[in-house]
Amino acid sequence: MSLDADWRTDVDAVDAALIDEYQSGFPVESRPFERVAREIAAETGVSLDASEVLDRVRDLRERGVFRRFGAVLNPPVIGSSTLAAVQAPADRFDEVAEIINGYPQVNHNYRRDHAWNQWFVVTAGSRETRDEILAEIEARTGCAVLTLPMLTDYYIDLEFPVVNGDRFARESLEETAVSATRISEDARGDLTPLDAALLLSIQDGFPLSSTPYADVADEISASDAGAAAGVDPTV
Repeated sequence: MSLDADWRTDVDAVDAALIDEYQSGFPVESRPFERVAREIAAETGVSLDASEVLDRVRDLRERGVFRRFGAVLNPPVIGSSTLAAVQAPADRFDEVAEIINGYPQVNHNYRRDHAWNQWFVVTAGSRETRDEILAEIEARTGCAVLTLPMLTDYYIDLEFPVVNGDRFARESLEETAVSATRISEDARGDLTPLDAALLLSIQDGFPLSSTPYADVADEISASDAGAAAGVDPTV
């Protein structure tokens, strides 16, 4: 559903708190909306129970205020990826592109006006698998592969003021600690079958229910605790 231009006129203090306060830090516990209800009451002075808060969230989604309720996954802790490039001869450019694009682990393959004229991304479950794919591409195309993996991950806060811009303006005046994480090239995804099933289940978001983690656990035949514990390391 698309948003009406004046959708903010129907947003009250509770909706505003739900929209702006839970872009991150949503509780990971068996009945998260119970805690959300308590936090909303403390912030707005409006007393709601968990089911009423859940109804509010469902309504916001139905109105198109947000599209997805779920974790933002962090690819560097899941597998191994790299930016790569080749110098494809002009008369073989399409042939080289077809070979590279034939790998399901390849995406974002672009042509560039440069000696290194074809740039793509390879993503795999481990560095070993990633490097095997790059070696295959090099052998099959006859083109040397330039490999440029991400070595440092700079954390960027992707929260945006949707309703309460004043709060974000105040926070922007405070000193922000910028964190950078050095990524080990020797790191492995080492996903267990449970990890893989969990990632597939939650990539489109969590169910909007009073027990979202239990619902995911039922779907992948895991315990509630196992599903909840698997969420934090991947976000």
